[in-house]
Amino acid sequence: MGVCTSKPQKRNPYALREPEGDPCDPSQIPKTPLSPNSNNHRRKDDVIPAGKQSPFFPFYSPSPAHFFKKSPASAAAEGGSRSASSTPRRFFRRPFPPPSPAKHIKAVLARRQGKKTTTAIPEEGEEEAGGAADLDKRFGFSKELSSRLEVGEEVGRGHFGYTCSARFKKGELKGQQVAVKVIPKAKMTTAIAIEDVRREVKILRALNGHSNLVQFYDAFEDQDNVYIVMELCEGGELLDMILSRGGKYTEDDAKAVMVQILNVVAFCHLQGVVHRDLKPENFLYTSKDESSELKAIDFGLSDFVRPDERLNDIVGSAYYVAPEVLHRSYTTEADVWSIGVIAYILLCGSRPFWARTESGIFRAVLKADPSFDEAPWPSLSLEAKDFVKRLLNKDPRKRISAAQALSHPWIRNYNNVKVPLDILIFKLMKTYMRSSSLRKAALRALSKTLTADELYYLREQFALLEPSKNGSISLDNISKALMKRATDAMKESRIPDLLTSLNSLQYRRMDFEEFCAAALSVHQLEALDRWEQHARCAYELFEKDGNRAIVIEELASELGLGPSIPVHVVLHDWIRHTDGKLSFLGFVKLLHGVSSRSIAKVQ
Repeated sequence: MGVCTSKPQKRNPYALREPEGDPCDPSQIPKTPLSPNSNNHRRKDDVIPAGKQSPFFPFYSPSPAHFFKKSPASAAAEGGSRSASSTPRRFFRRPFPPPSPAKHIKAVLARRQGKKTTTAIPEEGEEEAGGAADLDKRFGFSKELSSRLEVGEEVGRGHFGYTCSARFKKGELKGQQVAVKVIPKAKMTTAIAIEDVRREVKILRALNGHSNLVQFYDAFEDQDNVYIVMELCEGGELLDMILSRGGKYTEDDAKAVMVQILNVVAFCHLQGVVHRDLKPENFLYTSKDESSELKAIDFGLSDFVRPDERLNDIVGSAYYVAPEVLHRSYTTEADVWSIGVIAYILLCGSRPFWARTESGIFRAVLKADPSFDEAPWPSLSLEAKDFVKRLLNKDPRKRISAAQALSHPWIRNYNNVKVPLDILIFKLMKTYMRSSSLRKAALRALSKTLTADELYYLREQFALLEPSKNGSISLDNISKALMKRATDAMKESRIPDLLTSLNSLQYRRMDFEEFCAAALSVHQLEALDRWEQHARCAYELFEKDGNRAIVIEELASELGLGPSIPVHVVLHDWIRHTDGKLSFLGFVKLLHGVSSRSIAKVQ
């Protein structure tokens, strides 16, 4: 969404091309034009031929990282057959059963864009595309573009629109150069496409106040186009910087990039906004100075997400899409996966998931594990590898948040990093406050086993809630900390609704010890190598202070199990027969807050 002005202009900035000339000649390194308008997910451009790989950058070569483009698989369906063995076997531990999710994903995105395809698409998509002439394309934006701005030359073009430089004619911003993203209404052939543009402007208006977020100025429209006016970023894409370095970053240089990306994403998540298309092309430098700030751009696929809501539409770019997006049930953790892919690329110069076809990419994302055995990983620090692994955990419950990533030992001491307030703690506290007294006792025991590294994040979060002089917090502290950082986006996402679940803190206070129990994630601890040690030590503490004799009916009540559950069968091993207290198995299950739904799955 921001824009760059580097030449050459008017060439499609999204076309990935094979380098020409001698691959051993450094002067032949391709310089991708700076992307003025990274709406790649909406465009259909030239791509690298299927199966070819750039001799320079192995992460920059396979099929384009955008779902809607014609993949080698679909091309083969039209012009011949392609062997399923074209996907490198080394990425997979075992053969993958059909079907591939690619066909379904392409159908979904074709409906979203109103495209006709050779494959069968449900009638509702065809109706949308056919009724484009009847769509209401009035947005209610100002129509005074020509009186406010002097629009200059075109600096970039994509399938869905183009971008021009411009200058304000009057007002406080008189003389300031900006970027104008022009979206032709003729391209809006479905109701979904119209809603995407409407929501993009709404999110840009609502989000404000972060230095790593592209600044939005205004939106205009006329009969033919929508115009989005925003900050001009002249330093180029992060992708260009990666290419110019040959895909090689030192750990410190990678940290400088990661800190900025994590900060802005943590800010968006706190406001209840999920980006859904994070990749190097969607971060621009404000100037050509390599130390200039990075700006997150292109909120065309972003959405508001409520605290307990899960999204199900499949959007994004293939190499960066999270597994849960392909499973159609996700929230903000999907952005963190994309950041993990970017971190992997920065540190080793190649993509963690690669295949010759889009189907292969999706299968790799779902099933394969990224390699940390090949160079340069053996020479990198253990902390760097652990950092990336925790971002690329396939289980979103075990994946760390953006704010937690800034607390990781690999990055937290870099250049006085400040850990931002994390939306995750409010969700975890909500669950804690609704837990039974027995589960709270189990969580308190577990919190006493946390290491100094694990406590670092919790101390930072507790400090951001601004406790009173006696070291405790109340609902008032929590509410003020949240509202202090609120934007209009936070209201739209109904993040303040989380405070309702913490109402009991209106009448009492919570000290740091209880906060640790309330704000720790059992699933994240379970992902650690030392989880067994954590759990055993916690159970020993629980035995001393919290464990007590309990009958199966009472335990079922503690867990909120309904009368339809055969509790004597399901919970039989949870209670020791010798003294009627919780067994270790029962303790661990209790920590997870087992629900009737999950128990039903076990039966």
